[in-house]
Amino acid sequence: MTPLSNSAKLLIALLIAAATLTGAEARAGLPTDQIKATVDKALGVLRDPRLKPAAKQTERREQLKQVLFNRFNFAEMAKRSLGPNWPRRTPQEQEEFVRLFTEVLERAYAEIIETYLNEKIVYLNEKIDSGYADVNSKVVTTKGEEYSINYRAQLVGNEWKVYDVVAENISLVNNYRSQFNRVITKSSYEELVRRLRDKNEFAGAPKK
Repeated sequence: MTPLSNSAKLLIALLIAAATLTGAEARAGLPTDQIKATVDKALGVLRDPRLKPAAKQTERREQLKQVLFNRFNFAEMAKRSLGPNWPRRTPQEQEEFVRLFTEVLERAYAEIIETYLNEKIVYLNEKIDSGYADVNSKVVTTKGEEYSINYRAQLVGNEWKVYDVVAENISLVNNYRSQFNRVITKSSYEELVRRLRDKNEFAGAPKK
């Protein structure tokens, strides 16, 4: 299993951190409080006996998406993934790209999220700086394997929103940016959009 596959698998363990905040950040509420609530809701969905049957897969995934993806800033992730090509697009193109990028992540992680096996999460340290949180942790699997997971979040209003996940020093956003830039360089932005619309393109976890 690749590191990014593990980061996808562990999205339900989002951003749990111990934080001491002051000023405006303190008024927004600790990242820990918000993220723990998100994790508890996701685990509740996964453990719900009513949603375990195969016939309930669509309903289960929809509930997981509603719980987990509310914790992500997809517009920021899409902007960073497109890199220098972002300001070259029209507002309409940017809006479409955010929608397509969000759908890519949904397809990439739908099945992986459901493979959660009660891995142990150890929180190492975290840093808060001007509305941004950088949380470092490691995941210990049931087999004793360890993976480093770094969550990057931005304070949006009163919510801490994830804009990147770094697994074993591999950034989700940077990984997608490399793939997208290759397509644009070799072909065009229009070709990238066509591939994003194709449900078979970028379907798995991003490759190194």
